[in-house]
Amino acid sequence: MDADAIVIGAGAAGLAASRRLAEKSLRVILLEARGRVGGRVWSRPAARTATPAELGAEFIHGRAPQTMALLRDAGMSAIPTGGDSWAPDEDGQLRREENDFTTAPNIFNVAQSLRDDESVDRFLQRFEGDAAMRQTATAARAFVEGFEAADPAIASVRAIAQEWQSGVDLTSARPRGGYGPMFERLRNLCVGAGVEIVQSCVARRLAWRRGAVTVDARDAAGELRTLRARAAILTLSVGILRDGGEESAFAFDPKLPAAKRAALAGIEMGHVVKVALWFRTAFWERAASGAYRDAAFFRSEAGSFPAYWTQFPVRSSLIVAWAGGPKALALSGMSQREIIERARDGFAALLGEPELARKEFERGVMHDWNHDPFALGAYSYLAVGAGNAREVLAKPVNATLFFAGEATSTDGQGGTVNGALESGERAAVQAAASLGVRDHG
Repeated sequence: MDADAIVIGAGAAGLAASRRLAEKSLRVILLEARGRVGGRVWSRPAARTATPAELGAEFIHGRAPQTMALLRDAGMSAIPTGGDSWAPDEDGQLRREENDFTTAPNIFNVAQSLRDDESVDRFLQRFEGDAAMRQTATAARAFVEGFEAADPAIASVRAIAQEWQSGVDLTSARPRGGYGPMFERLRNLCVGAGVEIVQSCVARRLAWRRGAVTVDARDAAGELRTLRARAAILTLSVGILRDGGEESAFAFDPKLPAAKRAALAGIEMGHVVKVALWFRTAFWERAASGAYRDAAFFRSEAGSFPAYWTQFPVRSSLIVAWAGGPKALALSGMSQREIIERARDGFAALLGEPELARKEFERGVMHDWNHDPFALGAYSYLAVGAGNAREVLAKPVNATLFFAGEATSTDGQGGTVNGALESGERAAVQAAASLGVRDHG
């Protein structure tokens, strides 16, 4: 055996699982297809500012105990988000939003009483003839596309209602200095505990039977590597586990049990295109006689990017443009240059400052997570009729295959870094027990 356990995927879940296993004196190999750790967390440093661009996960949602503990361990802190939100009125003039955008999903509360599950789209059609509720329904749809990165025509309204009623904490913060240092610290903790991290090595096939796994992977030189262990923890995205892809096809031999495959079929990957725009100065703070100086978000459903945000309360010349769900899919086929220009021009149009925005613009970077060959989507949501798919996906198979990642989070933390970290630790405890090592905290 090459190791006691092979962990596939060096994102938050894979790093957390590997660290926990290695600290129990188990031999661990961590395989990562990319040339970096972090997975769907990707910090891109800026040349002139200490504020990096997060092309993947950016915010800390709720209490996030595992994330906060890692930040403290890395000598970092979290900065609560705040500031004003602005959106155009019927005349196209930006107005400060009086109602918090995150209250819109309260409309889904009554969905718990539905006899049968249905899509968000179908549910919201109930309110089209109600003038008093129409605006709330529109905002709720935008929330599903933006916050959940989901397609309302596919997303389960019952799942969203259950998530909402479970007490999801929508308070948010950012790691001061971005996620990069925290993940580098987690990587170093893994190495220090004895984890062998193999980057730029794409797992292609996993053969398994009780107590034994064989992973075939191709390294950066194109050479085939075959690794053997007593157990495997899979932290691959649902997009890879379910759909595969020309560059990242991954196969199980034998196939996963039918219940596991059905669970994967019920979990969708949200589509996200994220663009970081660097300007010479934070010119928006001077626009409209300084009205937007403390702006955190600019929202508009009219353009390709429904949301833009600043780094407030940190003063920075960085703007992030976000498109989720169908809006992200609509950008498919465009070049990176076209998408960056569209994001820049959309922000300029919102402010009514097209010439100034072009003059101040320095550069942009972007990432389309739907076309990322090692993700095939940004983060997970449940489709109509998926039921307890997350719980089923999280269950081990034959005390040999263990599953982690944000899609396996069962307490409302799906789609979050903390949900991924927590799931990795849970899978490691399960795997260690199967390997004869009990958890003592």
